[in-house]
Amino acid sequence: MRAYKALIPALAILGACTDPAANTKAQPVPAPAGIDLAQPTRRPPGDALSMKQSFAPIVRKAAPAVVNVASSRTVRQRTDPFWDFFMGGSGMPREQTQRSLGSGAIVRADGVIVTNHHVVEGMTEIAVQLSDRREFPATVLLDDARSDLAILKIDTRGERLPVLAIDDQEPIQVGDLVLAIGNPFGVGQTVTNGIVSALARTDVGITDYSFFIQTDAAINPGNSGGPLVDMDGDLIGLNTAIFSRSGSSSGVGFAIPAAMVKQVVSAALGGRSSVVRPWLGARGQTVSAEIARTLGMNAPRGVLIADVWPGSSAARAGLRSGDVVLSVDGQPVNDDAGVTYYFATRKPGDDVRIDIRRDGAERSLTVRAEAPPSTPAPDERVIGAGSPLEGATVVNVSPASAGELGIDPFSGQGVLITKIGGGFAMQAGLRPGDFIRAINGTEITSVRQLVSTLGGASRAWTLTIERNGQRITAQLRT
Repeated sequence: MRAYKALIPALAILGACTDPAANTKAQPVPAPAGIDLAQPTRRPPGDALSMKQSFAPIVRKAAPAVVNVASSRTVRQRTDPFWDFFMGGSGMPREQTQRSLGSGAIVRADGVIVTNHHVVEGMTEIAVQLSDRREFPATVLLDDARSDLAILKIDTRGERLPVLAIDDQEPIQVGDLVLAIGNPFGVGQTVTNGIVSALARTDVGITDYSFFIQTDAAINPGNSGGPLVDMDGDLIGLNTAIFSRSGSSSGVGFAIPAAMVKQVVSAALGGRSSVVRPWLGARGQTVSAEIARTLGMNAPRGVLIADVWPGSSAARAGLRSGDVVLSVDGQPVNDDAGVTYYFATRKPGDDVRIDIRRDGAERSLTVRAEAPPSTPAPDERVIGAGSPLEGATVVNVSPASAGELGIDPFSGQGVLITKIGGGFAMQAGLRPGDFIRAINGTEITSVRQLVSTLGGASRAWTLTIERNGQRITAQLRT
């Protein structure tokens, strides 16, 4: 199946001017005697009258804080010379305007708005339309492609706007009722309802931090950036993508959880231009039924640790290869993406409890949430003429830069090609993502060493690269 990013100009959210930086846990409902107050009470409709009740009060509360986001850019396109000649054209590149339509939620009363990164990606002009149809130009405070979130700002000239509360505190359960509000296919504000179909969807492949809320509320192209709202009228997710064979809703939609949304909003409000996310410093794999039998486990659960980065917070906490991580701060995990998400949404400096299984016994470790190390420094350079890497842009790889480049930090340290700008490197078939492992028998560990090695007077080169985990050696003449 194909994953579609759903673009949506929505009109929904909270009417109260709530501070998004504060926790916005929904107010509990008094429970009858005998009901455990530690768990939220959920009941199906008890009779026909209950089923006639309306979502209208929730929509009225949420709608004023949802906005439409329209963005555009002008690109120059070359036309087919043959077609242009016979149609009487000038043969010159023509300008074309590309547009994107989506939605956003007001998260601070002075005009701070959250939407999807893919709604505004590469756009030069962004306009926000409020629920009362007023329009404002918007600027981008923070654009985080890794989470597919962007934070916008409009100038309200002192006016206080209604705000949608971000509820990252109340636990969401499969089966909870939700509303999706947006502008599918540009038809106008539309509200759809459904339930939370699944949680912690990590095999979607949409963002670097795949950990989505799945819903069957109808989401279509035009819905991206719009809120997924709970029965308290709070934002619990940001609608982002659908799975569909036709491009229309098939009842499988995905929303970024409120915890990730809140983290990016907080980074923008703190004046940062990027998000600093903690990293465990370990790599794992899902415990399959076969692995569970090998480890003597009754059922497959948890994440088997394969590698631990030397000196990382995980290593200092005592995590080892062969350990099985069962939960992070009490939240069960069953794949590496789940572990990554729970650490990524913590604050640097937080102490995080992980429950592990080692040698048949369960125990707990405390890991300090820390940003991935940024050493060695990237030292980005473009290689000049006279070498087999002419035209290639190279950088040193560290866990921090690996995350920015979208590669696995455990793929190895060394020198990575990030761009091919032409020259001999393109002729030789080198690609972005290739590691330079050796030149003329010398192992390459840094950009500085690479430049020094290429400085030798030679026209014959033995170049070893690593591509997709496989080493390739070639003899080249420049």
